[in-house]
Amino acid sequence: MSALAQNASKNDFRDFDVNSVRSDFPILSRTVHDKPLTYLDSAASAQKPRAVIDVIRYQYEQEYANVHRGAYWLSETLTSKYEAARETVRQFINARSDREVIFTKGATEAINLVAATFGRAFNAGDEVVITGLEHHSNIVPWQILRDQCGIVLKVVPITPEGEVPLSAVEAALSSKTKLVAVAHISNALGTILPIKGIVSAAHAVGAHVLIDGCQGIVHEQVDVQDLDCDFYAFSGHKLYGPNGIGVLYGKEGILDGMQPYQGGGEMISNVTFERSEWAELPAKFEAGTPPIVPAVGLGAAIDYINEFDRAAIAAHEHDLLTYGTEQLQALNSIKLIGTAKNKAAAISFVLEGAHPHDLATILDRSGVCVRAGHHCAQPLMDSFGVTATVRASFGIYNTREEVDVLINALGRAREILC
Repeated sequence: MSALAQNASKNDFRDFDVNSVRSDFPILSRTVHDKPLTYLDSAASAQKPRAVIDVIRYQYEQEYANVHRGAYWLSETLTSKYEAARETVRQFINARSDREVIFTKGATEAINLVAATFGRAFNAGDEVVITGLEHHSNIVPWQILRDQCGIVLKVVPITPEGEVPLSAVEAALSSKTKLVAVAHISNALGTILPIKGIVSAAHAVGAHVLIDGCQGIVHEQVDVQDLDCDFYAFSGHKLYGPNGIGVLYGKEGILDGMQPYQGGGEMISNVTFERSEWAELPAKFEAGTPPIVPAVGLGAAIDYINEFDRAAIAAHEHDLLTYGTEQLQALNSIKLIGTAKNKAAAISFVLEGAHPHDLATILDRSGVCVRAGHHCAQPLMDSFGVTATVRASFGIYNTREEVDVLINALGRAREILC
């Protein structure tokens, strides 16, 4: 939770009423195939409230310029807003300093940044530990590092329910472990990992920890100081903000010791043809013109979320998860994939005798938007013996009535496909 939210009283929060919330999101009032839009794909990318859309439009229409360099009003104004967005992020995740907040184009770039910089110091035989439910963005960079440097990539197995027991992570650690890179919440299953225990166990053997927080930042109150993680990466577009913006949090002492992996403007303090000197944090890792307006948009998205009590949002999403799970379990021929006890608001399932892509296509005719595929987690799908699933994921604006729409559409689809 952000520092501002922690200090606010209950009366400072806007009452959480889902119908009022829905009115903040213009796209939810439209129809698709002559049916009301039922958007159940927020885990892939969340819709945007008008507050974010208006800020983005205003910046491009009224106050756009490049930042940091211009000695004129437009540039100075937008520079102030850009850096204010960094401070908003800092408060939201409770980082110690805005020097610890690096803007990237997304979580994928943030993780690759760590692999290409922090990982550059790894030697052959050093170990990186991941889990069996990771997104490709938290698998492939470590495979590249393995192939380049000879590190050992260890994978913690998951249970048949899709859980990652802390004991399994502890068993994978050794004195050779340099980094543990894990998801906070599985994008494909919704499983919430025992992050604090994983961080503690990793630090006990001298390893650092990177958390892929793309889903965690949305569904959990993230306090990086409380977690004590070394890195935390997330994307803005899943947090009701624009795409093209992400964040890498890193402990300042660690970031100071890392070398940049992209060179260019902004990230230097002095350049000659013989050598260059790096700028101070966070500029050292923000080469080139940054994602200016997306960063301001992310700040607006966080401001929007901060209008509500995060506990009220969590309770609403948990109700949708519980209700959706019960309704799906009551349907014949539906099999849930991933039944962890501790889950966020996402449900993966398959319909016996139907390919998930065919099912999603038919659901679309009822205005229902769900994700079908391997969810950038092919090894996870392989462990369950499926090539793909259908995933319904819920956000701040979804309702029980939309779950009912999904269930009714599934009934019609089952008649067609089975």
